[in-house]
Amino acid sequence: MAKDPLFIVVAVAMLLVLGILLFGISTFAKGGEFNRKYANKAMRWRIMAQFGAVVLILLFVWIRRGG
Repeated sequence: MAKDPLFIVVAVAMLLVLGILLFGISTFAKGGEFNRKYANKAMRWRIMAQFGAVVLILLFVWIRRGG
């Protein structure tokens, strides 16, 4: 399964979501002007990336079950 291209895309999408989430958490932790400027943007990016990851996961499951 690790050699499946769609699985690799799903894994990369989930890592992207994790990276954005960690960036957002660190933004909240820093506080100050940086937090005010980028906190909402980071969480919007996370929501969009998370939506894309969920769609890819559902596509992966649908294709593997025989579509």
